[in-house]
Amino acid sequence: MPEWLKDAVFYEIYPQSFYDSNNDGIGDLQGIIDKLDYIKDLGCNALWINPCFDSPFLDGGYDVRDYKKVAPRYGTNETLVNLFEEAHKRGIKVLLDLVPGHTSDQHPWFLESKKAEHNMYSDRYVWTTHAFEGIGGHPYISGMSERAGAYMLNFFASQPALNYGWLNRTEHWQSAVDSEEAIATREAIKDVMRFWMDLGCDGYRVDMADSLVKNDDENKSATAKIWRNVREMMDRDYPECALVSEWSNPCQAINGGGFHMDFYLDHHYNGYNTLLRDYETEGGDHSFFLKEGHGDIMRFLDDYLPKYEATKNNGYIAMFTCNHDTPRLARTLDERELKLAYAFILTMPGVPFVYYGDEIGMKYLDVKTKEGGYQRTGSRTPMQWDETKNKGFSQADEIYLPVDKEGPSVKTQMEDPDSLYSAVKEIIALKHRYADLLADVSFKVIYAEKGKYPFVYQRGNMILAVNPSENETETVNPLFSDTQIIFHIGEAEIGNDKLKMHPQSFVALK
Repeated sequence: MPEWLKDAVFYEIYPQSFYDSNNDGIGDLQGIIDKLDYIKDLGCNALWINPCFDSPFLDGGYDVRDYKKVAPRYGTNETLVNLFEEAHKRGIKVLLDLVPGHTSDQHPWFLESKKAEHNMYSDRYVWTTHAFEGIGGHPYISGMSERAGAYMLNFFASQPALNYGWLNRTEHWQSAVDSEEAIATREAIKDVMRFWMDLGCDGYRVDMADSLVKNDDENKSATAKIWRNVREMMDRDYPECALVSEWSNPCQAINGGGFHMDFYLDHHYNGYNTLLRDYETEGGDHSFFLKEGHGDIMRFLDDYLPKYEATKNNGYIAMFTCNHDTPRLARTLDERELKLAYAFILTMPGVPFVYYGDEIGMKYLDVKTKEGGYQRTGSRTPMQWDETKNKGFSQADEIYLPVDKEGPSVKTQMEDPDSLYSAVKEIIALKHRYADLLADVSFKVIYAEKGKYPFVYQRGNMILAVNPSENETETVNPLFSDTQIIFHIGEAEIGNDKLKMHPQSFVALK
């Protein structure tokens, strides 16, 4: 386990929307380099950069055309290596986004695979034998190649599925998971990983990590075996590099697949969803951090605690403020609600991720789809740096996506000591200051009751409590004695084993 993960606070960057250094209207890698001091000053010491490789951009870069080449819109391979170097000078680690389950249909591997003549790439993707033979239960395309066969899709029509084999084979054309071609695919992806780690990359966030082996069992055991093989390579050759999965099943990803971390994704009705985005249920919004107080922390804990207990000795659950696929929290939460939510996310066990712009409360915008974003596009709009043209993102007349002209900016938030930005910076500083808040330090629920407030929890020797409701709360526990408030949002008082919390407050006691 890389030691640096214990104190990591990640900052996720959607590169085309972060900062445009050459004023062509789209963000780039030099733009990230130019803003590294801002990221360090915020307190984030690690980056996750969404795909920056060569691509036709039919799915925001998640349709890779060349794994070993930076997309020209972002710069060159040399620019990315410079980014690694400049980040490391500032004590910042850099994870790249790995897309192992599919490529673009313009990738050279696939162009070779489409040919009628058999070649070394013919079995790199999932193909049937005949053009009129479909793939039951899976999306596929036929009639688009000289090769007689249908090829399987992993997601969009432009994303043919790479062949890692089928655990339960029902057709003669399905490869076994230990077949020569399935192993060749695994080794090709490991080669890509080595390429960038040799150049300074600190690891990978793995897109759709559970999607590799087809007809896998309910535990995804065959897919997990592939990742254990990858982890063995990393432990041996790159022990300080990290591997985080987009799986949202930590028992499978961490215990089974050997990932260092697994994302707790925003899936409807799971614990994370009930905290922040529980607005697609009947009867209104029941998110725990909504001030109206209709939430229930037990809905979170009932889902989270078994996952935490099962994996706490093997890896970390990663919670995020938002990501490029998820509606921004400011869509439904106001600034005070955001402060409390971020305080919670940043002080829970595991490794937290802050999505670019969440620290200033960027909003989810109703904008036209761009590069396959569809409803996700509203969370991918340009970073709002200041009050100049295009909010300081770019001086170009036409930019990648519309900017929120009425939204907050980094400049105005930095000038306000009571702003969301200032609160996020203080919370991150608190996390770095106290060893109790390291990723692997113990977690214990002190007070949580169905439909009631506050939620009180313990990290090491620190006690934290959050009351998102509009009502005052009072909790009695001998653990409160001989403690003092070392950080607070809103007002709270302690005395005689009693913690009184004013409406919409958060405290840390030590």
